Amino acid sequence: MLKRLRERAGLTQKEFGVMVGYGPDAISAMERGVRITRPELLEKADEILDAGGLLKDAIPEIEEAMKKARTRHPEWYRGYADLEESAKSLHIYSNQLVPGLLQTELYARAVFQQWRPLLSVETIEKRVADRMSRQQLLENWPSPTFSFVLDESVLLRPIGGRPMHKEQLQHLLYVGNLRPVELQVMPMDREEQPSMDGPFNLLTVRKGEQVAYVEIHTYPRLITDAEEVRVLSERYGLLRAQALRPSESLDLIDRLRGKL
Repeated sequence: MLKRLRERAGLTQKEFGVMVGYGPDAISAMERGVRITRPELLEKADEILDAGGLLKDAIPEIEEAMKKARTRHPEWYRGYADLEESAKSLHIYSNQLVPGLLQTELYARAVFQQWRPLLSVETIEKRVADRMSRQQLLENWPSPTFSFVLDESVLLRPIGGRPMHKEQLQHLLYVGNLRPVELQVMPMDREEQPSMDGPFNLLTVRKGEQVAYVEIHTYPRLITDAEEVRVLSERYGLLRAQALRPSESLDLIDRLRGKL
């Protein structure tokens, strides 16, 4: 319905996205049903597309779907997903893949298709839909604070092939320019690297408490011990200090994208 009304209004996904405050990838995912459409978007879209209340009437169903969305998470992941949804800030370091919050739909699907043992087509589609739904955090308002430090190797690994990789780098440029987001790259030529142990997430949750999350081969660990969290927080501070500045990082991503 959203797609038909948009096309009737003569708007491209990019033009419509600008009017409602979302990127074209997000609009595409909503129109294809792989991402839950936010109630506030439907409120705006109803007026912009002259829908006469049709889109607003769908809001109760959307709100019910959002309540049930967490059941799409694998059971071992749900505790973290609940914390992520309500976090005041998220700080993420990755040295293997583009973090889930920054993945395009095609990149996410390629990641799950390479999973071993192989996942069913139905499971892949559910997990892709869940991952796209999580990305609404980046567009909520008021928004949490986000920072990401990506090892340069993440940008060089062409998951899904060159065209898909180029699209992913373009998406990183888009997200890196969002107001609540700071995106930094840790260059490969740095002689010091304070977190060779692997990726981790830091979340500020209720009453300013900070927790950490690590995951290796789908074995998750939510860390609440204050000393362990302090160590990871210290490492993250060093990573940010040694990484390229956000503007330099986006320039590097743009150069890499231009070479594809």
